[in-house]
Amino acid sequence: MPIEILTIPCLSDNYAYAIQDSETGEVAVVDAPEAAPILRALSFKGWGLNQILLTHHHSDHIDGLDLLHQAVAAPIVGARADANRLPALELAVGEGDAFALGTQPVHIYDVSGHTKGHVAYYFPDGNAVFTGDSLMVMGCGRLFEGSAELMWDSLSKLMELPPETRIYSGHEYTASNAKFALSIEPENKALIDRARQISEARARGDDTMGPTLALEMATNPFLRAALPEVKAGLGMQGASDVDVFAEIRRRKDNF
Repeated sequence: MPIEILTIPCLSDNYAYAIQDSETGEVAVVDAPEAAPILRALSFKGWGLNQILLTHHHSDHIDGLDLLHQAVAAPIVGARADANRLPALELAVGEGDAFALGTQPVHIYDVSGHTKGHVAYYFPDGNAVFTGDSLMVMGCGRLFEGSAELMWDSLSKLMELPPETRIYSGHEYTASNAKFALSIEPENKALIDRARQISEARARGDDTMGPTLALEMATNPFLRAALPEVKAGLGMQGASDVDVFAEIRRRKDNF
């Protein structure tokens, strides 16, 4: 595999990720909720740290950064549009930019909605995208700063990635997201099967990160707002895609 991905549980339900370029051994960490679990994971694997990639400014994604950076002074990458709310960036990035981790290209997507200036990091050769709190596994982030229009635009961009792309988001919310998804599409066979698999995985203590985009598009209600059957189930035939998305988000906020 071009990259190896290590999922690192932090805080109560956050994830950081360590990504190693298999050819050069260079390593990036995505988000830093707390330093100790990240440093333990890197030490266990015998990995260094060459880059720290930040998705957005919320404290549960950056509070461990100072201690992590003190231990390993790796360059920090983050959104140019959010630089005033992030720690000092060595590399400020935005929509359409690209850089490299070793031999691996990394493409930047602006996925604002949860916050303004939120970015996702796409590794095309590794078929992986790190989405923070924009596209969540089986869900999407709350609209704290952006609008439904902004988030729908962000999710629509991500839906254009190759279907085999694996999704790595910022929290272990998948079981509760699946329960909500069933309230939107109770007869979706793929969703019923997936909800059972998620429940079994969580009972074993396994994380649920890394599903394919194809699976998300078959089961994640926030990616299915444009479908006639979803609109019909909500009694919103003829409504715009973004209005249906907004209604699904409203229902999730009150679920």
